[in-house]
Amino acid sequence: MSVQHAPENPEVYGLMAEFDDPDRLVEVTRSAYERGFRQMEAYTPFPVEGLDHALGYHRNKVPRTVFAGALLGGVGGFLMQCWSAMYYYPHNIAGKPLYSWPAFIPITFEMTVLGGALAAVFGMLYFNGLPRLYHPVFNAPEFARASDDGFFLCVQSRDPLFDPEATLAFLETCGPRSISVVPY
Repeated sequence: MSVQHAPENPEVYGLMAEFDDPDRLVEVTRSAYERGFRQMEAYTPFPVEGLDHALGYHRNKVPRTVFAGALLGGVGGFLMQCWSAMYYYPHNIAGKPLYSWPAFIPITFEMTVLGGALAAVFGMLYFNGLPRLYHPVFNAPEFARASDDGFFLCVQSRDPLFDPEATLAFLETCGPRSISVVPY
């Protein structure tokens, strides 16, 4: 009979360290990634160059999603016009052929733009996990400064390498302004 071990601190979302400047946050994030931590999040009041790569985000899925949405919109718009003009409601206008593809271009273009825009919005929301009405990091006492002048790195407890004492010791060696436990 095997015994499954329950997580040691299931009520802990992770450990959050606050740093003074964005460069130090990028250095510590890169160091944590090199140590093997993968379930990390960083919070800054403005975009920080290189932080996404330090967190391990090397590929952006939104451009491919937008391309697929635009392609589906354009092809769908073109086929819809072909079907309506040739089969559903064939109408002879000034002796022109029913399949007059140049007349379909404006609607095809508009459907391409619409499909791409909708795919961009909904793809961005899906890949970012939005809308999200609750996030545990708001339980951290100093997290309100993330929108002002705080630079935070949160190592989540669901990371396979997460050990409360070892992770805390690692974060303490990085020289943070403060470290806090983030409860669920």
